[in-house]
Amino acid sequence: MKIDFTRPLYVLAPLAGYTDLPFRSVVKKFGADFTVSEMVSSNALVYESEKSFKMLRKAPAEDPYFVQIAGSDPEIIAKAVDIINSLDGIDGIDLNCGCPVPKVVKQGAGSALLKDIPKLAKIVETIKKRNKKAYTSVKIRLGFNENRVVQIVKAIESAGADFITVHGRTRSGGFKAPVDYEAIAAAKESVSIPVIANGDITDYKKAERVLKITGADGVMIGRGAIGKPWIFHQLKHGREQIDPALKKAVILEHFDAMIEFYSEFGAVMFRKHLHTYSKGMQGASAFRERINSINDPSIMREEIERFFGNRT
Repeated sequence: MKIDFTRPLYVLAPLAGYTDLPFRSVVKKFGADFTVSEMVSSNALVYESEKSFKMLRKAPAEDPYFVQIAGSDPEIIAKAVDIINSLDGIDGIDLNCGCPVPKVVKQGAGSALLKDIPKLAKIVETIKKRNKKAYTSVKIRLGFNENRVVQIVKAIESAGADFITVHGRTRSGGFKAPVDYEAIAAAKESVSIPVIANGDITDYKKAERVLKITGADGVMIGRGAIGKPWIFHQLKHGREQIDPALKKAVILEHFDAMIEFYSEFGAVMFRKHLHTYSKGMQGASAFRERINSINDPSIMREEIERFFGNRT
């Protein structure tokens, strides 16, 4: 098997609008153990949405690579799994049972599945039976309104999942409630399959602390990697400090990958990333003002070189 669970895993979480192919390719190169696509609607896949198929594409370096699907209808999900089975280069299918976004919850998908554990188990079972890829995984929250994580993970294990990622908040906790790492520890203790911890893992020290508290088999980092994709390099190499030259190399590589994937429009799309990359740096606000009016990739690249090249 491609994933080695005998040592802590460092994984990039799927984040809509951020963890596209260019970002994932950079993170993988700098140390992520595996990557996961942005959440793809199983309905959109079955109805052959062009945008959804583009979201499934991966960079050559992404190995192992998972596709995350969302949905609530076992029949539609089974058809989506058949489509994924027909595509090369995918190592696993991850079911999203954590997304708190109202439009996803209204469709009975994402974290809504946590309200109906038998239905959730049936969907996991359906994916496991149809899946011809190496892994079936599930990403969950602790529950919908209250913590039911032990009951949920046991049901998922019985349904045949190979591992589970637990975000340490309920759906009603959104992204602001404190993360309950003790609850993730309880989930880990109650099943024999690997458990990956997720939620507010923002830097090297926090990742190490979360692994210690939860006893988890790895950490999944989402928002903590935005503006700091080198966090995976830090974790892999056990270094808290990062050389500014490495930061600059990561940022330029990310920019070049955006242009390659999105053509010229990638420069405009990259502005939001430059806002986070430059956060807290001297001259950042003036830099942001300049790049906000630049559309030309070559001019933007010069600005990036200049701004991030003068750091010591």
